[in-house]
Amino acid sequence: MLYQNDIWNQDIDRLLEEVLDLQPLSGSRILITGAAGLICSSLVDILVRFNDTRDGRIRVLACGRSEETVKKRFASLLGREDFSFVYYDAAKGNNCFPEAADYVIHGASPAYPAAVMKQPVETLLSNVTGMAELLAYARKSGSRKALYISSSEVYGQKSSLKPFDIQEYGYVDILNPRNSYSVGKRAAESLCVAYGHEYGLDTVIARPGHIYGPTASVQDSRVSSVWPYDVAKGKDIVMKSDGSQLRSYCYTLDCASALLKILVDGISGQAYNISNPDSVISIRQLAEILADVGGVQLQREQASSEEKKAFNPMQNSSLDASALLALGWKGCFTAEEGLAHTLAILKGIVGMR
Repeated sequence: MLYQNDIWNQDIDRLLEEVLDLQPLSGSRILITGAAGLICSSLVDILVRFNDTRDGRIRVLACGRSEETVKKRFASLLGREDFSFVYYDAAKGNNCFPEAADYVIHGASPAYPAAVMKQPVETLLSNVTGMAELLAYARKSGSRKALYISSSEVYGQKSSLKPFDIQEYGYVDILNPRNSYSVGKRAAESLCVAYGHEYGLDTVIARPGHIYGPTASVQDSRVSSVWPYDVAKGKDIVMKSDGSQLRSYCYTLDCASALLKILVDGISGQAYNISNPDSVISIRQLAEILADVGGVQLQREQASSEEKKAFNPMQNSSLDASALLALGWKGCFTAEEGLAHTLAILKGIVGMR
């Protein structure tokens, strides 16, 4: 199990030692949607590790559509008093929350391109109506803060290679079903700010870049998830573009630590880019690092017309993380370190299957 992996726990301990002060969260109840996903499962592991090593006494309410998936991911946590499963479907609404939460984190949404293209309706609703329901719940619960996990895709397209500032927005084609993701993220962000303005609810917004790590699903069709699994199995990397697209890649534990920093110290109504300055690289550089660390070859193929429909249209999605860095956050893992740790962990997981 991942929570019992030595490399994973050592990485979490490093974050707790060098970056995170989670004492303000001690004794609180934190509801997390999308808890079994790439980013939020890392959040859960950090919070539980904080409980285990620093007597944090945080209760984690892990929300998901599939009890089986959540329990499989967190098998080692079942039966503990500080962890419980809550059924939750962001797209359908009318969810039943068994108790109030001090903090609410909304991370449930289809995110990888194949899922977005297959379910653009559910993608949009998971963000907009899902956020609306959670904000109403947070207000009724008297929650201290609600954190929305948005995306760098809210920025749209631009021609320069300068990183996106938090108030810089480019073009998004609202008639392209692939953009149900970015449109839904934009609308949900506005809803968070509206709740703060009208009802006084403390809300903060996080905009992660491109996140990778051993918590990625095998169904995730993004190259930052597909390639590590392929390399862990000894397969060559197949790149279907020229790889020039610039991305703010971030190890999932660095991303999760940034989210917790925003939850604790973020200013109400503000958005924060999550980007490690040591990991802003192109897709080609990502492939080259993985190939070098994993000892495989990098190959080129032409993408089919169907595959191209799911591509992220942003040539540049690098992010300016000045606001996040001003909170006292730092990334602990370079691209080389994060990808090496991801491969090491995945090789163990793949070998167990």
